Amino acid sequence: MEQERRRRKRKSKKGFKIALSIILLLIIGIGVYAFSVYSSVTNTLNRTHEPLSREKSEKRGQQVNLDSRDPISILLLGVDQRGADRGRSDSLILMTVNPDKKSVKMVSIPRDTKTEIIGKGKEDKINHAYAFGGVDMSIKTVENFLDVPIDYYVQVNMEGFKDLVDAVGGVTVNNNLDFTYEGHHFTKGTLDLNGEEALKYSRMRYEDPRGDFGRQERQRQIIQAVINEGASMKSLANYGSILDAIGDNVKTNLTFDEMKDVQANYKDARHSLEQIQLEGTGGKASNGVYYYHVSEENRTQVSNLLKEHLNLN
Repeated sequence: MEQERRRRKRKSKKGFKIALSIILLLIIGIGVYAFSVYSSVTNTLNRTHEPLSREKSEKRGQQVNLDSRDPISILLLGVDQRGADRGRSDSLILMTVNPDKKSVKMVSIPRDTKTEIIGKGKEDKINHAYAFGGVDMSIKTVENFLDVPIDYYVQVNMEGFKDLVDAVGGVTVNNNLDFTYEGHHFTKGTLDLNGEEALKYSRMRYEDPRGDFGRQERQRQIIQAVINEGASMKSLANYGSILDAIGDNVKTNLTFDEMKDVQANYKDARHSLEQIQLEGTGGKASNGVYYYHVSEENRTQVSNLLKEHLNLN
């Protein structure tokens, strides 16, 4: 009986050791996977980092402090870059984030908006600033137009954006306009789009009665859908392709450490997002070029709203 008891005890210990070994292997495996993911993310985001030619905006007295949760502004540029040319900013969205108010304000700037191009010495469409002087000139021009500082920027190459859509397994959108663009027909209702289709869907504007505003809405749909898909569990297995797409098509002056600070200190602000519309009128000038003219009253109103949100008033 005693011998049988000892045999069962040895068997139990052996079973416990096997189970413990399996658990340890799982922990080690998860640790290796987590390290691999962290290392890949770090390498990718280091590739995306491209600082500006300045340290801080001239419209701020000092640099923002992310640890102190200073309100910040971020300019999102969707760049239509095809081939070797620099391209133009296909979309411009200025976001202000106030962590204490737990809110985000988002202003979509029509690409045809006529304003002074800072550094060029003339008035033109605001999206031409990127073609003339890249991100630096675009930022200075938007700062002058809305009279607010821009702390950070995120530039996305829309031509390569299709790779990111494919990397997350495609996107689903709700289309409210029946149209055909570049050989593809988009019906009303729920659509499942691959990368090529999503790019075409986000580019059309001439058949849309809302013009550039309609296209901006479709671009926001695609971006939001990519975020939703990227956050899902099914995308974890494909994180390598997602990181490749980000590394190849995104540039920002945010460092990896700053991104972690933003995620830690500003994440609650995403729960309240207000979209602000710049109001004006559009029409062709004597040279036949179409311009969008934002009223001075509305421009001042939006500027004051953003300043208040940034605690600059």
